[in-house]
Amino acid sequence: MSRIQLNAVTKRFGNRVIIRGISIDLKSRSRVVLFGPSGCGKSTLLRVIAGLLAPDTGSVSIDGNVVARDGKNFTEPETRSVGMVFQDLALWPHMTVGGNVEFGLKARRVPAEERKQRIRQTLDLVGLSDRMHARPQELSGGEQQRVALARALVLQPKILLMDEPMSSLDEERRDQLCSEVVRLQEQLSWTLVYVTHDRAEAAHVGHQIIRLREGELVST
Repeated sequence: MSRIQLNAVTKRFGNRVIIRGISIDLKSRSRVVLFGPSGCGKSTLLRVIAGLLAPDTGSVSIDGNVVARDGKNFTEPETRSVGMVFQDLALWPHMTVGGNVEFGLKARRVPAEERKQRIRQTLDLVGLSDRMHARPQELSGGEQQRVALARALVLQPKILLMDEPMSSLDEERRDQLCSEVVRLQEQLSWTLVYVTHDRAEAAHVGHQIIRLREGELVST
C-alpha cells in the first residue's frame, strides 16, 4: 500500500501563497505527474508529501495515517518510506557510484553485508553494475540520473518522488530514461509522483496528470 491523500493543503512563504487549498487522492501503485509552468507550486507540493516542508494548513495522509497537519510534521521524511530524486541530483562528487548509493543505507545503520547486496542489486536494476567504482564527474548526464535513481531505490521505498529529474537531458536521453522509470515502477510497484513542465514527458510517464496553475488545482 502507498496511497497519498492531501486535504485542503496550503503552503506560504512569507506573504506569498504557493499552494492554495489543494485536495487530491493519489492511488497506491500509480504514476502521478504534477504538471504545470515554473512557479506553480509543483515542487513545493512534492516537498510537502516528502515531509521536507509541513503544510501551513490542511493535512497529508499516507495509507490512511496522518503524517502532517496544520504546520506540523508528525512523521519525519526518513520514516515515511519515501524516496526522492532531486532536480540537481545532489550527488557527492568525492564518492564513487557505490558510495553515493550506500550513503542512505549507512545512515539507517543497515549491516555491511546487506548493504553490499542491496547496492549490487540496485545498480544492476538501473544498468550501472559496471560503474560502481566511478565518480559522478566521470559519468554521462544519463548515468548520473541513474545513480540518483539508484540511491533512492536502494532504500526500498513505497513511494518515489521525482522533481523534474530529466530537465538537463536531451530529448533522446530523456525519452530513454522516462521509459526506464516506467519499467521500474511497473516491476517494483511503488507509487510514483513525478514533477515536470514538459507535456510530452508528462504523457510518457503518467497514469494520472494533475495540472497546477498559480498554486491551484486546474484538473486531474
